[in-house]
This record gives sequence, structure tokens and C-alpha cells, in this order.
Amino acid sequence: MTTVAVLGTGLMGAGMARSLARAGLRVRVWNRTAQRARALAGDGIEAVEDPRAAVQGADVVVTMLFDADAVEQVMGPVLETLDPRAVWAQCATVGIEATEHLARVAESRGVAFVDAPVLGTRAPAENGQLIVVAGGPPAARERVAEVFDAIGSRTVWVGERPGDGHRLKLTLNAWVLSVTAATAQSVGLARRLGVEPRLFLETIAGGPTDCAYAQLKGAAMIAGDFAPSFTLAGATKDAALIERATSDAGGEARLMGALRGCFEAATRDAGDPAELDMAAVVRAFA
Repeated sequence: MTTVAVLGTGLMGAGMARSLARAGLRVRVWNRTAQRARALAGDGIEAVEDPRAAVQGADVVVTMLFDADAVEQVMGPVLETLDPRAVWAQCATVGIEATEHLARVAESRGVAFVDAPVLGTRAPAENGQLIVVAGGPPAARERVAEVFDAIGSRTVWVGERPGDGHRLKLTLNAWVLSVTAATAQSVGLARRLGVEPRLFLETIAGGPTDCAYAQLKGAAMIAGDFAPSFTLAGATKDAALIERATSDAGGEARLMGALRGCFEAATRDAGDPAELDMAAVVRAFA
């Protein structure tokens, strides 16, 4: 039986761990806030207090932590304890430059590395319906296939270089963040102009300008329901990563810079942005 260690059991990692367990894999989890890992014990998942214990004997190690610093701080000290045939599947969105750095760290320790960020939010993670966008050597693909099949509805192999998965993931998230912020702008504008904002969603419904994500996030904005699915903190972080990647590639980054400013503005008024959905960006347009 394949053993998978999941490091990071927040909104996404917890759902991914449950999906792996449902698929019949042996799952071991660790989280900085230990209670979040322990909460998964009832799902046939082993929670441990130390990341070294989590990765010991694992065939695949999945990291789903907040950012590059968190990933390196956790994985750096434990890489030497991995089984020689283990694969590190780095699923957190950390940016292209950071991914390339993490891959070099893994290579220096003789660990196979797959760049595998995921597209989806809390519900797809819980239901094993994420889309895995991956980059990595062909030799590692078969070794992670069972894991990716368990957490996702499909896997898109972008290329063989570390960072290839992230190149597509940032492209995808640029669209997701743009749709969310544009929806917030229209909801906010409707309110300012004295128009019932639901009329905005009802009018575009079913037409060529409709978008399922706009309907989903727009309804949450109107209701003031900001239970986290894709956190405001994560959206702010990803906007900065996309802006940087665009600039580094010689592209025009002004739009993403403006979007980052909107998410940051909402963050200042939001309380804890890690506990709110990115739909709370509507507050920037209030």
C-alpha cells in the first residue's frame, strides 16, 4: 500500500488528505497547529506531531503549506530522512522562482521533485475533484499518479522542468482573481448607484457574459458570506506572485498590480484575511 505524508492540513490539505484516505492509501499528516491534524484522525488518517515522523517511510510527500518560506522551513530539515525512492510533490502555490529553488534543494539531497500546484478550492479538495497542473521528470510521473488520481479529477502535465506546473497555475489564477475582483466591482457599483446587485447576476445569467464563478462569488458577496474556500490572504499572496512573474517575463503587470491593491485594501479592513474568503474583496469597493 502506498504511504503518503501530507504536510499542511489547512483548508486544502485537509480535504486532500481525506481524498487520499478514501482512495485506500495510507495517509499520515502533520500541521503546525497540531489540532488541525488531529481532527483528521477519525477519517482513518494518522496524525503525528513531528514532520520527520510524517515523512518517515513515505512513498510520496505532499506539501500544502501557505508560502515558499513555510515550505522550505518544514521540508529543509526532513529531506535527509526520506526514503531514496520517495517523491516530493510540492502542491502549494509559491511562485516560479521559489519552485525552482525548492527543486534545487531537493536535488541536492537526492530527492525526486514534482512541481504540482492544484486548481480548485475547499469543496473540490474535499471531493477529490482538484485539477493538478504538474511539471516534473517522466520517471517520477508513475510514482505520483496514484496520489494525483486520488486528489484530482485530472492531471495536466505541463512539462518536465520544475516551475512548469507553476507557469500554468499562475496563468489560471490570474483569471480566477480577475473574475473575482471584477465581480466585486460590479456588485459594489450597483450598490453605489442604488441598483439591487442581484439584478446584475440575474441579467447576465445564461448569456454569453455569464460565468459560473462570478455567480458563485457574486452571491457570496451580496450575502456577506465570507466562509473561506479560497482565502483572502491566499488571493493577496497569489496576486503578488502573478504580478512578479508577469514582470519577470517582460509582460505588462499593471492590471495584476491593481488587483493586488484591491485585495490588499480589503485585507486592511477584514480582520484575519486567513479566515475570510477572497469574496471579501468586495469590501474594497464598498
